[in-house]
Amino acid sequence: MSTTETIWLVIGFGGQGLFFARWIVQWFRSEREKESTIPLSFWYLSLIGGLITLVYAIYRKDPVFITGQAVGALVYLRNLMLISRNKPSLDAKTH
Repeated sequence: MSTTETIWLVIGFGGQGLFFARWIVQWFRSEREKESTIPLSFWYLSLIGGLITLVYAIYRKDPVFITGQAVGALVYLRNLMLISRNKPSLDAKTH
């Protein structure tokens, strides 16, 4: 295996690792809260892991993998936008 292929495998596994870590974060938070919750870090890990995996999929030229990761990234980004929009601003808290 060439050095280039090894680097791309590390990138691919790194993206998948971050993507998987979101479930660990969500599980621990839910256990701590004693109810099912989705912390903000879940969405950031989803987006970052998904984008890294998307880059790997593009390198591999896999249209199924590319489509799945691209659509997922849009969903994660949209969720982060909705969370940001619905979060009370600091100005509202001080007045």
